[in-house]
Formats: sequence, C-alpha cells, structure tokens
Amino acid sequence: MADIGTFALVIALLTSVYALAAYIIGLQKNEEPLLASAKGGVFATAIFTTIASISLIYLLMTGDFSIQYVASYTSSDLPPFYKLSAFWAGNNGSLLLWAWILTILAAIVTVGRRDEDLKPYVGAVMMLISAFFLFLIINTSNPFVKLPKPLLEGNGLNPMLQNPGMVIHPVTTYLGYVGFTVPFAYAIAALFTRQADDRWIKVTRKWTIMSWLFLSMGNLFGAQWAYVELGWGGYWAWDPVENASLIPWLMSTAFLHSVMVQERKNMLKIWNMLLIIFTFALTLFGTFLVRSGVVASVHAFGNSTLGLYFIVFTTVVTMGSLYLVLDRIGLLKQGNEFESLISKESSFLLNNLLFVASAFSILWGTIFPIVSEGFTGRKITVGAPFFNAINAPIGLAFVLLMGICPLIAWRKASIKGIVRNFRVPLVVLGLTGLTLIVVGIRKPYAVIAFSICAFVIVSTLQDIVKGIRVRHKMTGEGWLISSYRLLTKNRRRYGGYVIHLGVVMMIIGIAGSNIYNQEFTKTLKAGEQVRVDNYLVTYEGLQQKPKGENMVISADLNISKSDSLKFKLSPEKVFYPTTEQPSTEPAVKSTWKEDFYVTLVGWEDEAVTIKVNINPLIKWLWTGGYVLILGTLFALWPGKGSAVGAKYLGRS
Repeated sequence: MADIGTFALVIALLTSVYALAAYIIGLQKNEEPLLASAKGGVFATAIFTTIASISLIYLLMTGDFSIQYVASYTSSDLPPFYKLSAFWAGNNGSLLLWAWILTILAAIVTVGRRDEDLKPYVGAVMMLISAFFLFLIINTSNPFVKLPKPLLEGNGLNPMLQNPGMVIHPVTTYLGYVGFTVPFAYAIAALFTRQADDRWIKVTRKWTIMSWLFLSMGNLFGAQWAYVELGWGGYWAWDPVENASLIPWLMSTAFLHSVMVQERKNMLKIWNMLLIIFTFALTLFGTFLVRSGVVASVHAFGNSTLGLYFIVFTTVVTMGSLYLVLDRIGLLKQGNEFESLISKESSFLLNNLLFVASAFSILWGTIFPIVSEGFTGRKITVGAPFFNAINAPIGLAFVLLMGICPLIAWRKASIKGIVRNFRVPLVVLGLTGLTLIVVGIRKPYAVIAFSICAFVIVSTLQDIVKGIRVRHKMTGEGWLISSYRLLTKNRRRYGGYVIHLGVVMMIIGIAGSNIYNQEFTKTLKAGEQVRVDNYLVTYEGLQQKPKGENMVISADLNISKSDSLKFKLSPEKVFYPTTEQPSTEPAVKSTWKEDFYVTLVGWEDEAVTIKVNINPLIKWLWTGGYVLILGTLFALWPGKGSAVGAKYLGRS
C-alpha cells in the first residue's frame, strides 16, 4: 500500500501540473478541447490524491510499522478512533490531508456549467496551489517512507492528542484554511478577466461562509481542547499557532461584512480584493508557523525543512495578486462613494478597520520574536499582556458596532431616526452599568464589557421585533406566523443576528473568565478539608486503577458550596506505556455562574497537591460558540427574500 500511495502522489503531481499548463495554453489559444482536458486533469488529481489518502488510512488502521509515519504516530493498543486521527497528527499526514481537501474542492468547483468564463482561471489557480503542496509532500514530507527495518511496535500517539477535541479540531481548521482557496481563486479570476462587479462574490458567498464556519469551529474546538486537556486552567494562551488560526479568522470576518457593502452599494471593491488576498495569504502563513520550527508552541509539529518553501510560495502568490490589483486599479475604483459618515456603510467600514487592526496587531506580536532575533540575535517573546492590552479595547469596540449597525440607515442616517432607534438600547446600557456597580462589580473593563453586551442584545432584538411587527401589520398574519416567515425567508440577515448574539455570549464568557478568574494551590492529606473561595474541598484519598494499557492516578474530592451545591470531582494523571510523561486530566464542575476547575499537581506520602481555578462565566463562552455555529447554519440554509418586499422587513 505504501508503494501505491507514493505512486498515486507522483501521478497526482503530474496531473496537476498538466491541468495547470492545459488551462494556461487553452486560455491563451482559446482552445475548448484543451480546457476540457484540463478539467479532466483536475478530476484525475483529486482521484489520485484520494487513492494516496486511503492508502495512508489503511496503513494506519492495520498498524504497518514498516512505514516510518505509522510507527511514529500509532501503536498496537491505540483505539481505531485515534489511529484514524494519526492521519493528521504529524506534519506529513496533515499536509496530505490539506492536499486531499484542496483537490476535492477543485474538482467540485469545476463541476457544472455556470460561470464558464471564470472557471478556467479558477482551476488554474487551484491547480497551482495543489501542485505546490503535492511537490512538498513528495520531496520533503512523504508519509509513505519505509524504515530500513520494520519495528515490532510503534511509538503511539502523543497523549495530549488522545482527546475527541483533537480529532475534530485539526480537520475543521484545515477545512477552513483550504476552503478560502475557492473565493481567493475566484477573486484572481475576476482580476484576470477584468470583471469589477460583485459576481465573483455572489458565486463564492457560500464557500466563504462555510470556510469561515469551519475556521470558527476549529478555533472553538481548539480552545475547548486546551481547556480540558492541558490542565493549566485556561483556553487561550496567545500561543503563536493559536494566533495563526485567529488572524485569518479576523480577516475573513472583515471580508464577510465588507462584501455586503459591495453587493448593496457597489463600494469597497479594492478593499474586498485585498481582504480575500490577505486572508488566503494568512492561511499559508499559519501553515508555515506550524511547520517551520521558528516559534515554540505546544501545537506545532516541530522543526522541518518546509519553512523556506512556504515563505517563498506565500510571498510569490501575495505579490503576484497585489500586482494584479494594482494593474486593475482603475476598474476597481469604479463605483459609488460614501454619502455620509453616519450611515450603515460607514459603520461596516469602521468595523472592518477594527478587525484588520486586531489581525495585524496579533500578527506583529506573533512574528516579533522572529524579527527581534533577526536584528538583535536574541529572541524576545511577546506575552499575553501585550495581546490583551491591544485587543481588549478593539474587541469591545467592534462588539459595540454590532449593536450600532442595525440601528443606522443606509446612505445617510437622520437625526430623528437615530434618536428613535437608539433610545431604548442606550437606556438599557446605562441601567446595566449602574446595576453592575450597585451589586459590587466595579472593575472598569467588566462594567464596560457587560454594559456593551446588554446594548447589543437589546438593539439586535429590537430590530428583529420591529421586522416582525411591521410584517404582522402589512400582511395581517398572526404573530407566530409573521415571526416564522420573516426569519425563514431572510435567513442570511437573521442568521447573522443569531451569530451576533452568539458572539455576545462569548464576550460575556471571555470578559468574566479573564477579569475575575482565581487560582489556588493547596496541599491536603486524606480526610483534610480546605476552603477555596466559597467552596469547601475535602480530600478523600488517592486511587490507582488500570484503564486499558494505561495506569490512572486520581484524587477523590468532595466539594460543597455555601448555597448547598455539592458534587464530587476526581482529577487524574494518566500514565502511558509509550511515554514517560503522564498527561494531566482536569476535573470540571461547570455552571452558568462559574467553573470549578481542579487539576492534580502531584502527591507525596499521604498528601496530594491540587490546583484550583475558579473561572466565571466559562459556560457562556462555549454556549455562545455553538449559538454562532447554529446561526451560521441557519444563514446558509436555502431561503429567498420575503414575499412582501424588502422595505417591509424592518430595515432601519
């Protein structure tokens, strides 16, 4: 199977190069048969990459330890679920997964007869990128390399990766990364064909939203994995690889908002081109960070020879794309101008600027150690205080804009309309702030964050209720029918509102857990009690028990709270036969108010040492993330405009 996999990769590289050349020559000479042949080359590339991927899955599942990659990431006792996840556990397999997803997407894009004038250019761009990845896999990262002598047993999977979250997180992240190739390819196609309208945006809208959704899921699942697996009590450490997936998410979020202005008002054409180009370039940058070895990260694959390849390719693609934008600048400048600073268009642009500012501040903080080492010879790291100090106010600003935007009209907002629409949300904002201060929440960031969240919730619900009321009045439908038809026939808009409400819930969780989190380290003997904030912790004893091939050491704890809440927790250390370092498995009791999070630090004689983190409002963060996912799926579901017309849909 290894020989079949290697052969399939070589053929896939050859067919991708052929398809690229056939597209270029076919476009230059306007030869339809050659363009049709190029499309066949795209399908062949997808087929042979699929054969290679299935070959690797077979080798992993059967435990063929004559293959270096299989021996490095699996063992005989590894459950099949994690044998499958070993596909993307290492550098070589993850690159193959990337290429597999990319070639499948390229084949899907070439199906059908719509947009035939753009598809040859789109196919050429995607085959260029596919050829690059296949070349890397074959020459530097071949997962089918054989060992000189087969091993009797493999090294097994890193214990930290033996978690359901790490099975889902990489796949969703890659689907997000690779998915942005499609809108990028269409943008380049629009530039090549000198089409400055919004057709390429409409064609790729669902591709863009799906890619954004998968990248959102990747970040969410990665944060959850860090929270329940690493045992440090947090979920986001501003790790370079974490940042590498957040930066394109911020840029793509700006793009999703900005294209609405181009579709509606024929504006921001240059800006949108730049946003999608940089979004794609930043997905390549994220891949570079994980595989270059230039930054230390618990998420990285370690040192490899791929860094230079990625830097050169990313630079060439970005510079070539920017040259096309510059060459077509005259076409892209055509369109409408802003009529007023106080308008929905202006709020969208300001929103975009905040997203981009946040993205580039994180990018600078992430690459600063590399830059400092290049200039001074010393690697100066940038920690969480830097990222928090810059991004906390930026984050609150664009959350505030989420509440402002629905209340402002397109083109030019009137004073009367502003007063009418802002009256209730502003009153709620003020009352929320006063109430928080009265109940004892005095920290400025907490008061500001929670007050802004209340403002956004009220402004969003106010706009939804307004739409329902207007539809009810115009159609005579019942309230429930009006609500159902308004929401289901305007999925894109109201799905966006659900996403905004999910983001607000996440901000509540982020603000609470960062501003009011507490950490305690306690040493206890069996039967001893200790008070941790409002909790009384009783240590019952240490347990040792086998779990499959592993050995688990757990501390049994009884916890009670002043409000009669009682529960048991057993934080663990898990020892694996394939590694000397045990993994830490925290135990968590989660409520809407706070998480009681405890890890087993160590033990000696009859005493154990535990670390307790009290993290307020964490459940709001996870729930908000799933609300965001549901809102995105709702917006993607097929649905057309309301039968009563756009002006009756509650537009402010």
